[in-house]
Amino acid sequence: MTELYIGLMSGTSMNAIDAALIDLHGQPRLLHTVSRPYPPELRQRLQALCEGGRNELENFARLDAELGHLFADAALAVQRQGGVRPDEVVAIGSHGQTVRHYPGHEPKSSLQIADPNIIATVTGITTVADFRRRDMSAGGQGAPLVPAFHNLLFRQRGRERAVLNIGGIANVTVLPGDPHAAVTGFDTGPGNVLMDQWTTRQLRQPMDRDGRWAASGRVDDALLTRLLKDRYFSAPPPKSTGTEYFNLHWLERTLKRHKGRMIKKNVQATLCELTAVSVVQALREHAPATREVLVCGGGAHNLALMFRLQVLLGEVQLRSTEDYGFPPDWIEAMAFAWLAHETLGGRPGNLPSVTGATKPVMLGGIYRTARKG
Repeated sequence: MTELYIGLMSGTSMNAIDAALIDLHGQPRLLHTVSRPYPPELRQRLQALCEGGRNELENFARLDAELGHLFADAALAVQRQGGVRPDEVVAIGSHGQTVRHYPGHEPKSSLQIADPNIIATVTGITTVADFRRRDMSAGGQGAPLVPAFHNLLFRQRGRERAVLNIGGIANVTVLPGDPHAAVTGFDTGPGNVLMDQWTTRQLRQPMDRDGRWAASGRVDDALLTRLLKDRYFSAPPPKSTGTEYFNLHWLERTLKRHKGRMIKKNVQATLCELTAVSVVQALREHAPATREVLVCGGGAHNLALMFRLQVLLGEVQLRSTEDYGFPPDWIEAMAFAWLAHETLGGRPGNLPSVTGATKPVMLGGIYRTARKG
C-alpha cells in the first residue's frame, strides 16, 4: 500500500525547481527526484523582480504564470519518471518561489509565486500551496516551516540534536532529547545567498562550486566583525529573514565603510566564515546542549563551509542527513509534500514554538481537481 505525494520547492538561491515523489504510508520514503535548473535569463528576471523597479506588477503576473507551468512540468516529470500515473498521486505540495518576505512588518506579509491554479490544471493533481501566510495570519513569522518535518524524521529520545538547513538563508531546528520539550527553530542569517551573489558578480558563475574560491582566500577579520554587528544576528527568536534583507546591497554598505584592502577572493572567504560563525553562535546561544548537528540543503556540498563549521563546533558532531537515509538536497521538497498531506488531513502544519504564531493552524490553500471515474 502506498500514499503518494509530490513536493515542489525552489529556495532563496533561485537555482532550480526541485520535485520529490514520496510515499507517506508509514515512515516517509523518497521514491524519485527531478531537479529543473532555472535558465540564466529566468533567474535574472526573478532576481530583478525581488529587487523591484519598473513594471513590477506586470513582471510579477507574467512570472507567476510562467513558473506555474514550469512547476507543473517538474511535477509531471517526477511522476512519469517515478513510474506512477497522475491519478495515483494524492496531491502536490508546492512551496513556490519566494519573491517577498516581510515578517517584521505590521501587518506581516510574504509572497511566493508559481500559480497553483496552473499546477493543478496542467497536472490534474490536487495542489496545496501558499503555506506561509496562514501562519502569519496567526501572528507567526511564516518561516521556517520545515522544522515540523525535521521533528518527524530526526528526533530521538535522549539525543540533543539540531538540524541545519543551508539554503540561500540558513535555518536551524533544535530537537531536544526530552520528548516533552518543545521543538524550536529560526533563521540564523545568510546561508549561500551572499556567497552565490558575490560569485555571480565577480566570476560570472552561479555558485562557488565546493567552496573552492572561498578556500583560496583569507578571512578579513575586520570585515567579518563589521558584518556580524548587524542587529539581525543578536535579535532573539522567533525570527526569519530573506534575500530582501541579506543581499549584495547589504554587503556593499559595509564594504563602503571598510577601510581594508578589498581582495575579491578574501571577501568570498569572509562571507563563508560569516555563515559558519553566525550559525555556530546561534547554536551556542539558543541550543547549548546540542551534541549533534545534521546538515541538509545545498550548502552541505560546500566543503569549505563544512570544514569551518566542524572546526567552530569543536566536539559537536557534524553529519549529513544522508547518514540517516535522507539526501540533503531533497529534505525541503519532501517537507512540502508532507505539509500538503497534513493540510488535506485537517491537521496543523506549523509549530508555534518555532514561528511565534499564537496557535497551530492548517497551512496553505487547497486547489482541488475533479475526481476521475
